[in-house]
Order: sequence, then structure tokens, then C-alpha cells
Amino acid sequence: MKTYLDCIPCFYQQALRAARISGANEEVQKEVLYRLSEMIPDFSLDTSPVQMGREIYAMINKITGKKDPYRELKEISNKMALKMYPEMKVKMKDADDKLLTAVKLAIIGNIIDFGIKDSEEEIYDEINKMLNIDFYIQESDYREHFDYLSFRENLSEVDSILYLADNAGEVVFDRILIEYLVNCCNKTVIYAVRGKPVLNDALVDDSIMCGINHYANIISSGADSPGVALKHCSPEFMRIFNEAEMIISKGQGNYEALSDETSPLFFLLIAKCPLIASHIGCDVGDFILENHLKRKIMPVETAEGKDF
Repeated sequence: MKTYLDCIPCFYQQALRAARISGANEEVQKEVLYRLSEMIPDFSLDTSPVQMGREIYAMINKITGKKDPYRELKEISNKMALKMYPEMKVKMKDADDKLLTAVKLAIIGNIIDFGIKDSEEEIYDEINKMLNIDFYIQESDYREHFDYLSFRENLSEVDSILYLADNAGEVVFDRILIEYLVNCCNKTVIYAVRGKPVLNDALVDDSIMCGINHYANIISSGADSPGVALKHCSPEFMRIFNEAEMIISKGQGNYEALSDETSPLFFLLIAKCPLIASHIGCDVGDFILENHLKRKIMPVETAEGKDF
């Protein structure tokens, strides 16, 4: 996915948020924004937002002197999600279609995003509302951007799955789906996390804290970008990626990085950004389960209804 002019204000908002989370004083926050203003003119709009994000967050870490400013928030997210784990297991036990329920729970976890949300209270309240939604099969579960039937069909034809992680905390919600894939579908799962700290994206330690290691083989993609930017991934990860029978890709960052790839990808996310929603052809807030190989590219529009 390319970058649009409407992404640039978002870069400033996220940079300021990251600087504040790092504990930087007002003068350092100003320096971050000043440096970003110098970087923006050199960015090509043909580059994905993930690639730009990689450079922006490297700059922020250098100026603030914090290599992992989101570390405390990630630990809070993991603990918060683990407290919700028993409730999700009850949902699974009571579900008529357990696979569908596991998929929806995994997508709900995508709410945990401190790159967008301002507080853990806001995230916790939103997740609790989502956990009370109707998990029975609905007509909307068969719409174009929630292709559950295609997901289920493809799942029946593979033995192994590469699962691309997104945020810390969200890992617990991924665990629900992975447990089902391993224990009930007899699939082998490889769970790929970021190679280095970036935003609140999950690392190996987060995955182990959330118990993924009991069900999947955890690997690092080698990438230090807020999404799996393949050009920055390790050779070993690229071998696994290229050989994968089926890839589950979580979150907007991974969508931005991989939506132009020709791979057996299923994107699982909540459309939180108007540009992402327009690119997919859905509404902001929609649950997305998209078979990438079947995808019909939609024109991206501004709020005024004009193409970029």
C-alpha cells in the first residue's frame, strides 16, 4: 500500500505521542517534530507508511534516547489481556461455531493499539464492549471483506500456518485462535513477531509472557518496522514466508506492508483508519477477514469523495 498525503498529519500525531510516552520533555518533543518536518519532504509517496514509520520511530528513539519507550505499556497490555483470557475461553466453550468465534476474538484484540489509542482504560472499555457482541453466525460474516467461508475452506487444505503478530496484549487474543488451530484443526503454527522494539508491537518476550510458546513456534521476522516490511526481514524469515501454505496477517501495519504482495495471505484486523477502510472497501470499525488472493482493489477516496 502506498502512502497518501492524508497519512502525513497522522505521522505527526504518532510521533508526538511516541515522544510523550518515552518521557521526553517539551523541548525534546519539539525537536522530534522539527526533525520530522525535515524528513517528510524526502519521503516518496510510493513508499508504504510502514517504511516511513520505520524511519520515523528510529529517529524518535535516537532523539529521546529510549530504545523501547513502549515497554511498560506493552507489559500492561499483556497483563490486561491475560485477565480477559478466562472470559474468552468461556466464549469458546459456549460457541456453536468455535472457529468463527476464535477468529472474531483474534480480531477484537486488534483494538489494543497504543499507536492510536491514548489510554489503557479506553482500550479496556472498548474490548469489553466487543466481547459482549453477538458471536453467532451473521449475514455479515459472509460479506466480501469478511470472507469466513474462504478462510475455512483454505484452512482445510493446509497443514501449517504462518501467523504474523501485531501488538503486545493482542497476542493473548491470537492465542485463542492458535489454540484452536493446533488442538482442534491439527495445524502447525509459526508465530512471527518483530525483530526489534517499535511502537507497542509484540516481541518474543511478549509472546512467551502471553503463552504462545505452548502452542506455536515463535520466530522473529527480523524487521524493526511497524509492519512486516519484507525488505527488512531476515533471510530465514523470508524462506518461511515464501514457503508458507497459508499466512494469517494481523493488524493495519501488516496490511499496509503486505497488501501489494502476491502471497496466500488472510488479513485479520479492525479497520481503524479511513484510508485503510477505503482501500479495503469497508467502513471504519469493520471486522476484516480478507482473502488477499481474491481481493478486488477499490479506489481510495478522500472525505470529499475524490481519488488521491
